[in-house]
Amino acid sequence: MLNRTQAPPIVDAVAYQLHLKPVTRATLDNGTPVYMIDAGAEEVLQLEWIYPAGNSYETQNLVAATVNFLLRNGTSTKTALQINEAIDYYGAYLNRSCFNEQALMTLHCMSRHIEALLPLVRELVIDAVMPEDELQLYRQNMKQRLEVNLRKADFVAGRLIDTYLFGSDHPYGKFSSAEAFDALERSTLLQFYETHYRQAQPILFVAGKIPKGLLSQLNRYFGDLPGAPRTCPLHSIEPATQKKYRINNDPQGVQGAIRLARPFPNRHHPDFIPVQLLNAVFGGFFGSRLMSNIREDKGYTYGIHSYLLNLQQEGAWMISTEAGTEVTEATLTEVYREMERLRNEPIDEDELLLVRNYMMGGLLGDLDGPFQLVGRWKNLILHGLDENYFYDTIRTIKTASAADLQALANRYLQPDAFYELVVV
Repeated sequence: MLNRTQAPPIVDAVAYQLHLKPVTRATLDNGTPVYMIDAGAEEVLQLEWIYPAGNSYETQNLVAATVNFLLRNGTSTKTALQINEAIDYYGAYLNRSCFNEQALMTLHCMSRHIEALLPLVRELVIDAVMPEDELQLYRQNMKQRLEVNLRKADFVAGRLIDTYLFGSDHPYGKFSSAEAFDALERSTLLQFYETHYRQAQPILFVAGKIPKGLLSQLNRYFGDLPGAPRTCPLHSIEPATQKKYRINNDPQGVQGAIRLARPFPNRHHPDFIPVQLLNAVFGGFFGSRLMSNIREDKGYTYGIHSYLLNLQQEGAWMISTEAGTEVTEATLTEVYREMERLRNEPIDEDELLLVRNYMMGGLLGDLDGPFQLVGRWKNLILHGLDENYFYDTIRTIKTASAADLQALANRYLQPDAFYELVVV
């Protein structure tokens, strides 16, 4: 019998043996791949249609994002209002997202309603008409939102640092403008839609309580569509030659947005996984060195973080924060001081154990529920990786030594390699 007078033993997360639930793979009649995770206690589903329709495929700025947004804003038989009412009737939620390489449609619904909703999604895929009035409204709203955001130092800094890293013509480095929104034409949108949705092959990810016969239903509504896989075009990087920038965006501003960033290899590089452990020590969680120094000790900022950009073709290591205008330069000094400490001093075992446990806890969260599981698999599949990468990550978290991390710090945490930007 359980003795409730004694506290249960504390077990470090690094002692856990984590297992990634396998994904079920299937193929529709037209070759469309489907990846499924059948799990969870609730009768809910998440379906994602991932198309090769990100901004890497566009020849005119903002076309990919605009097409993705307007997918559910009208077909030849339904208005945007009718589409929204049809989705709401079943208590479902259909979202769209556009990224650098892929564009997504994500459906959340009760499992029992999926057969009623699939014909609607099919209609959006094959019969979206991008109405001119919806385009005008979208253009107006986005320009107004942009005008407001451009007054924010953090927003401006996020745009500029990507341009410095990759170049203004690279999909990772270009950004929106009022002129680009004005240049959007319905005919261009329809042409992109035809090529990258109607005539392109998506990847389907399904998670949740999967009802019997779902694969047959997917095959019925999506297995007869034309389309072929598309290879994402490669774009040349043209980084800025200057490394340090000070931008005065608001003369009345009392807070400055700080970005430090350097190019970094993508997930296929052998240093990517161990650098994630080093990054966690440096600035990757609330107990990191940057937070302890610059937030807790100095009080310069409410929060400061460092992270590796999860990009498919290229990558970057980024430090991001906001601080009072009078302490932005002092904040930069402390960031470089923490880089120097990691280069010159090995991380002690207690701190390293804390970070190992934190990262293992994050992986545990990724395994908690079907939507998190399929998200983990999606991240692997879209980057051309398999489950071995997951287990390599666990092994590295558990075994990378302080000497290994110090060597990586000397390789990558060199101030001269970083672009430095302050926007006030």
